[in-house]
Amino acid sequence: KIVIMKHSYKTCGTCSRQIEIEVEDGVIKSVEFMGGCHGNLQGIGALVKGLKPEDVISRVEGIKCGNKPTSCPDQLAQALKEIV
Repeated sequence: KIVIMKHSYKTCGTCSRQIEIEVEDGVIKSVEFMGGCHGNLQGIGALVKGLKPEDVISRVEGIKCGNKPTSCPDQLAQALKEIV
């Protein structure tokens, strides 16, 4: 049986406002950011597709954007932590 999970996460402290995530059988199927730096965020979505959420969390959690205490990649890690 295929397990599909869709998760919507409201970001905090970033230019992006929300992240839509779809995970299928423990693997990221899609990530879409609303707002923010469109090209960069499309790139992040493409790079994490096919990876396990735990692997993405370990790679991007704690990344900062300029003087901000967080970033879009860090917010993605926070969203994925809610899933796993």
